[in-house]
Amino acid sequence: MIESYTAKYTKISSGYMGQLVEWPEVVTEGKTLDECREMLQDALQEIVRAYHQQGGWVQRRALLKHLA
Repeated sequence: MIESYTAKYTKISSGYMGQLVEWPEVVTEGKTLDECREMLQDALQEIVRAYHQQGGWVQRRALLKHLA
């Protein structure tokens, strides 16, 4: 697994929206940029945990293919 990721942040009316470039399905929001970064790290940990519980990385690839 990659140990660092590229995050894209967008200023929105309620604060910031963050999304991982390598995992576009990992998206979150925060009132401040720091809060958004923390939320993005938490979202990544949660989605990795969910993928492992649902059968691992093969299902992630299938999900991404389905979303494309």
